Amino acid sequence: MSDALLQAIVALPFGLVVGSFMTVAVHRLPRGESVVSPRSRCPSCGTEIGARDNIPVLSWLLLRGRCRRCGERISVEYPLLELTTAGLVVLAAIQHPNPWRAVLVGGLLALMPGIALIDLRHRIIPNRLTYPALPLFLAIVVLAWLVGDAADPARGLFGVLLYGGILFLVAIVSRGMGMGDVKLAALIGLVLGSLGLRYVGVAAAAAVVLGGLGGLAALAMGRSRKSAIPFGPYLAAGAVVAGLWGAPLAAWYIGRFL
Repeated sequence: MSDALLQAIVALPFGLVVGSFMTVAVHRLPRGESVVSPRSRCPSCGTEIGARDNIPVLSWLLLRGRCRRCGERISVEYPLLELTTAGLVVLAAIQHPNPWRAVLVGGLLALMPGIALIDLRHRIIPNRLTYPALPLFLAIVVLAWLVGDAADPARGLFGVLLYGGILFLVAIVSRGMGMGDVKLAALIGLVLGSLGLRYVGVAAAAAVVLGGLGGLAALAMGRSRKSAIPFGPYLAAGAVVAGLWGAPLAAWYIGRFL
């Protein structure tokens, strides 16, 4: 069995667990509720969901998308978010043979679908996600640096200043950028910057390109130029592109244009 396949197998349950947590975060954090207690409940009848009915994806399939007690439908959003999160973690494990890099990129990408969904719905990126994530990922970066050359804390902090700093300036001069976007950019800059600043460049470029395409699509659908369009999903998408394909994309750009 190859190392990449072994990492992917190990990464899958981790991704599903994080995805399950993010389904809770998506629904509770915008409402100011705790993600720890109370335990998950059916949104229709309020019955507490037992452990056997709380297995990511599998429980939803076995129950055919319905509550065991009241029989009301449970949104397909739950398993889709779990699967998307797990898929990104597995891809990160495959794309990054170094286990520390796989943990850093996989952990970052695991947050992106949930954050994008929250921002799309509520126009916020909760501090209760970004604030704990920043010191947590910094600690992992430092550990990775201490045991080898998988990551560099100095580059990571420079990535924070570079990506977060640029968006901070944009937020100061523009009304279309929120501080939640700045904090998310700082988190992305920390993790991807610790791997190499080219990853930050790809993340920023992808976010701008995808944001521009999204803006054009919104205008084509009749949205006003003055309508607020959340930028968090594009930051998240840029992080995914850079985390999975940052090195080859940067090499292609440098070889073609520089």
